[in-house]
Amino acid sequence: MTTTQKRTFSLPASQAKYIDKLVKSGGYASGSEVVRAGLRALKERDAAMEQWLRDEVVPVLDELDADPTQVITDEQLAETLRAEHNRHLRKSA
Repeated sequence: MTTTQKRTFSLPASQAKYIDKLVKSGGYASGSEVVRAGLRALKERDAAMEQWLRDEVVPVLDELDADPTQVITDEQLAETLRAEHNRHLRKSA
């Protein structure tokens, strides 16, 4: 059996109106149900972000730590971007 705890929150008027609109449309039975759905979505988003960081970002950082020669400086990046921008401008002219 799930236990519930009552909470009180203050929301901007636009968010409160949005909750009321969702309930009125029949998509949700109550404002609490809307908030629970929002929290579930937030939890899923956070879990997906954590997984992305673990699976994709950390391995790249580990690879760069192992071989720092793969890293370019800010100046090299800026020059590459300027050159690409200029190339794009020449093609567009």
